Amino acid sequence: MSGERVEGATHAVEVAAPAGVVYAVLADATKLPLYFSPNIHAERLDFDGESERLRMWSLVDGQLKSWTSWRHLDAVRRRIDFRQEPPASPLTSMNGTLQVTERGPHRTELHLRYHYGVDTARPADRAWAERAAHDISRTQLAELKSYAERWTRLDDLVLSFEEAVRVHGPAELVYDFLYRAGDWPDLVPHVTRTDVHEDTPGVQRMTMETLTEYGCHTTDSVRICFPHAGRIVHKQTAPHVLLEAHTGEWSVLPDERGVTVLAQHSVVLREDNAAAVLGHHADLAHTRRHVREELGRDSRALLAHAKRHAESAVRML
Repeated sequence: MSGERVEGATHAVEVAAPAGVVYAVLADATKLPLYFSPNIHAERLDFDGESERLRMWSLVDGQLKSWTSWRHLDAVRRRIDFRQEPPASPLTSMNGTLQVTERGPHRTELHLRYHYGVDTARPADRAWAERAAHDISRTQLAELKSYAERWTRLDDLVLSFEEAVRVHGPAELVYDFLYRAGDWPDLVPHVTRTDVHEDTPGVQRMTMETLTEYGCHTTDSVRICFPHAGRIVHKQTAPHVLLEAHTGEWSVLPDERGVTVLAQHSVVLREDNAAAVLGHHADLAHTRRHVREELGRDSRALLAHAKRHAESAVRML
């Protein structure tokens, strides 16, 4: 007869940053995919100022897992309690606490404590869960430390923007173009190759090669598609050489007069590669301008082709 075996662990890291900064990074759920490499997307379902429900997608030991997570945020105690409900398979339960403790004006201690359950009849699941939980915890704490310790410069390193186009055509055809990324090399000049795999409906793993003034760049992405909402969210798991992280969303928004299509991007700049790519004169401001211009130009090109795809079909009717 099977039952549940509960395991637990505690991880800690010291961060050379104010406790308020460390807590703020952890508390902003919508930005977790930008700061933590395993997290692909976080969708806030409910929030009352203290408690929230999130739909999470994360890469766990190379596998894309999804679950609903409940979090309680205590800004006074700088504590976040979390619980997966239901947990990602093969876990039978998962809950824990993030505790941020001030040790000085610019010195913070972060403790992560968690417990997870697995089916006692499945020892392989226990080994997988122990390895996955340990690896993700160490990765996330190291990345939290890296970002938080650059707290005085995060506003310069993080860049968010959007491009938009109006389309006088069916929203379904716009979404169809954005969804069928495998066809882009035949339609969009700067896209030279795409390999798209969709083993799970609505979840795409994509490798894309694009041509820029500095040569070809190859990126790997996970795309999560919401056809009924007209949305495709994406995160680069192997981003552009000038970026530490890149998340974004395509949104198709119909109204009574037509369709607005948005391409939204959020990135964290990688300073150490700027000189090698852009020249020795490149500083952070130069890198920001270059990334904004290149991503904006590529997005506008894709939006223009989505517009043409939808509007040409209307003219043919």
